[in-house]
Amino acid sequence: HREFKLGKARDEILRLAAEGVRRACKFTPDVEFSPEDASRTEIDFLVEVVETAIEAGATTINLPDTTGYATPEEYGRMFAEVIARARGSEHVVFSTHCHNDLGLAVANSLSGVQSGARQIECTLNGIGERAGNAALEEVVMALRTRQDVFSHLTTGIQTREIVRSSRLVSAACSFPVPRNKAIVGLNAFAHSSGIHQDGILKKRETYEIMDPEEVGWGKTELPLTKHSGRAAVASRLKHLGYLLNPAELQAVFSRFKEIGDRKKFVYDDDLVSLVGAQIQVARETYSLESLHVASGTGEKPVAKITLKHGRKMLSATGSGDGAVDAVLKTIDRITGLKGHLMDYQVRAVTEGKDAVGEVSLSVRFDAKGEPAAGRAAATDVIESSGRAYLAATNRWIAEGGRASKKTRRALGHP
Repeated sequence: HREFKLGKARDEILRLAAEGVRRACKFTPDVEFSPEDASRTEIDFLVEVVETAIEAGATTINLPDTTGYATPEEYGRMFAEVIARARGSEHVVFSTHCHNDLGLAVANSLSGVQSGARQIECTLNGIGERAGNAALEEVVMALRTRQDVFSHLTTGIQTREIVRSSRLVSAACSFPVPRNKAIVGLNAFAHSSGIHQDGILKKRETYEIMDPEEVGWGKTELPLTKHSGRAAVASRLKHLGYLLNPAELQAVFSRFKEIGDRKKFVYDDDLVSLVGAQIQVARETYSLESLHVASGTGEKPVAKITLKHGRKMLSATGSGDGAVDAVLKTIDRITGLKGHLMDYQVRAVTEGKDAVGEVSLSVRFDAKGEPAAGRAAATDVIESSGRAYLAATNRWIAEGGRASKKTRRALGHP
């Protein structure tokens, strides 16, 4: 990084570090200094840079594993040596910041803590650049569960909010959590092996090192049905940690009734998925009125869609290479936009043939712009795909995107 990215000599880097910290200190008494690629920097120069930053007024020193290259032993040793050698280290807080390129972000973070770090920079669900960062939920529960190793260290995190927070982040980012994700994945506390199940029935601690309720997994509740009223849905949502305003509740309840008409039971995970999709919804420039798809072996799929735009009903028919492609192209035909699908993921929210299918996608409508994310859930993945794509379309329009004037005039749009 020093040679090829910055292209600067050591003396100049030291000068710039000192100037930057002193300038930051003019605006706040709490300044963090973070030397990029610390884990691959020569230890003598790293100590010198840290000393310079401390002398200039830094109160937190972050030593990042920028490329996720370090092993736990190397990362912990770096902290131990810098803390032991750098003048003034006793007056600052040392912080970890680990990337997960080799799958070692959490292990490295914990190693840094064992060597004296007292701040961990991490993210819910481990989201982040490239392979992600250290997962907050894994770090927190490792510190909490292994107090024999991390004695007297606490985080202040309300662990019962972890699962709900994980779902909120997943919904906001359109980044599904893998079923086998530690702590927050749907299978995190599932036991399918007969031997394991036998042990769990005799004593849970035989195979469960954590109490699922401690991280926010609630006890199983009776599922809702299409006959459940608004109050029952609101009560269950409150139990799950969601306090919706009347408009949001109405939107979720309307979708709940639609899904309830198609499947026998609506489970908590179904509700969470519906709320997640609702969080994503921007101001609805277009809303789905009807969607019909005709498809069969050897036949080109055809979609007929009607969207509501203000008080107008706009309809179009289109075909594609598959049912989903036909739906998305037909929506583009109505809106006058041309989206390029960047990412498309579908998952079954619950088990069974009538499971709700949740679609998360991102679409680029402008070659130079950022992709717009969309998410939706329905028992029909074709419908989920159309709703998710429409959510992305509405989001892009709400953020200032528009179709060409010629196209909008041809469609009778303002």
